[in-house]
Amino acid sequence: MDVDIVSEADNPMLHRTDVTFELTHEDATPERLQVRDSLAAKLNKDADEVVIRNLNTKFGMRKTVGEAKVYESADFAREVEQDHMLERNKIGVEEEADAEAEEA
Repeated sequence: MDVDIVSEADNPMLHRTDVTFELTHEDATPERLQVRDSLAAKLNKDADEVVIRNLNTKFGMRKTVGEAKVYESADFAREVEQDHMLERNKIGVEEEADAEAEEA
């Protein structure tokens, strides 16, 4: 899977960069978490700082266009992003599981 950055726009008010990227893949559209990890590696960021907003693959094509929000830290991501986006991108899920295990 090859990841190419199409555009980047800084958003200093929300401590993030809005990224549009294009993915070239051999098989079916990759899973959101695989894309997040590949994009984070390309941008030298931690995976918890990257939120994949959407992935769009045209029927029969091996290219996917996606949008992501890349935050300065995972804390900023948890403050700004909606809960369902954090859940989809598995951000903060491990910490919640640890907290629940400690309570039990």
